[in-house]
Amino acid sequence: MRYSAGHKLETRERLLHSSSLSAKKSGFSTVGVDGLMKAIGLSGAAFYSHFSSKDALFAAIVERELSQSLERLGGQEGADRERLQRCLKQYLSMAHVEQPEAGCALPTLGAEIARSDVLVREQAQQCICRLQQSWAQILESDSLAWAILSQCVGALVVARMLATEDVQRTVLNASQEEIARQLAVPRAE
Repeated sequence: MRYSAGHKLETRERLLHSSSLSAKKSGFSTVGVDGLMKAIGLSGAAFYSHFSSKDALFAAIVERELSQSLERLGGQEGADRERLQRCLKQYLSMAHVEQPEAGCALPTLGAEIARSDVLVREQAQQCICRLQQSWAQILESDSLAWAILSQCVGALVVARMLATEDVQRTVLNASQEEIARQLAVPRAE
């Protein structure tokens, strides 16, 4: 039975969405093609009608997730310091620690991106640099934008590694306080 082009696109989108959630929650390399397809109710054999390889799916996940993170974290026109501070507070929250599948892909997939081929790393770099440039424009400092971006991702990675909520909160609060201090420092022209 032949499926319509619309059905194929819908199935590809379901696979991409489901695989993105799974990758952010458990890591991408931990699940095979059969498991990814089973999650959307299809057999592993159907995978190759949507992606040429598991690496191609990972590249699509990286593009999708980092583009969404860029959009959520400051890629909008007219973003200002106040909006950025709200985004950073939400980013450095226990909800983000506890629900990796609902948040930014960098803390969960960063190590896998680093081990990927150069095309995936270039794709990630492009999105990360766009986010950094957006923040640099708001903060009027390239280096501060890189520092805060790195602080946020690192704090989330560390918080997720820890066993108790109290220590996780301590890491998040310390990062929020340090970022707030940096944002309060007047920048030289």
